[in-house]
Amino acid sequence: MSRTGLFISFEGIDGAGKSSHISEVADAFRAQGRCVLLTREPGGTPLAEKLRALLLADAMDPLTEALLAFAGRRDHLVQVIEPALARGDVVLCDRFTDATFAYQGAGRGFDCGPLAVLERMVQTGVAPDPMRLREPDLTVWFDLPPEVAAERLSHARLPDRFESQPLEFFRRVAQGYADRAAGAPQRFARIDANQERGVVWQQLQAVLVARGWGPGAAAAHEGAA
Repeated sequence: MSRTGLFISFEGIDGAGKSSHISEVADAFRAQGRCVLLTREPGGTPLAEKLRALLLADAMDPLTEALLAFAGRRDHLVQVIEPALARGDVVLCDRFTDATFAYQGAGRGFDCGPLAVLERMVQTGVAPDPMRLREPDLTVWFDLPPEVAAERLSHARLPDRFESQPLEFFRRVAQGYADRAAGAPQRFARIDANQERGVVWQQLQAVLVARGWGPGAAAAHEGAA
C-alpha cells in the first residue's frame, strides 16, 4: 500500500534550537519504516543554495529579499519537495514560508499583502490538485524569548547578515511567528524552546503522538540514548 507524503516545517528565530532536533524527528520516522527527506530554506536545490548565499551575505532591500526567497522556494518545491511527497516520503524542512512572513514581513516591516500574493503564486500549481496551496501539514514553532536567543547566538559561529541583527529585529520576528501561528492554529504546534534539550524533545514527541505519527518516536529516542 502506498503511503501519503507528509510535509513538516520547523520554524523559529535564530538561536531557538530547532535545527538540532530535526535529525531526531527524522530518526523517529525512519524507525516507522518511512523514507525521510531532510532539507532547508533558503536552499534545498543547487539554484536555491546560490540564492541563499546571496540572502545571507549581500545587502538588499526587503522586497528583493522576499523575491529571492520565493524564487528559491518555487525551485525547491518543483525540484525536491513535491516529488518527495508524491513518492510518499516524509519531508522535514528547516524553515519555509512562515519564515518569510516573520523575517521580511514583521522583521523588515515589509507589507504582508504582497507576500501573500507571492505565496499564492509560488505555492500553487505544484501539487496534484493545481488549485491547492502547498503548505506544510504541520509547522513546529520553536518559541524562544529573543533575549535568550541572543545569548545563545553570542557563543555561536560568526553570525550571518540576519543573525547579526539587533535584538529589536528579533522581537519583531518573534511577533511575526506568533501572528502566523494565531492565523493557522490547526497547522502550528508551539514548542517552548526555553527549556532543557530533553524537555524540548518530549514536547516534540508529544506533538507527533497527538498527530498520530508518534509510535516510533520514543523507541528512536531511547535507541539513541
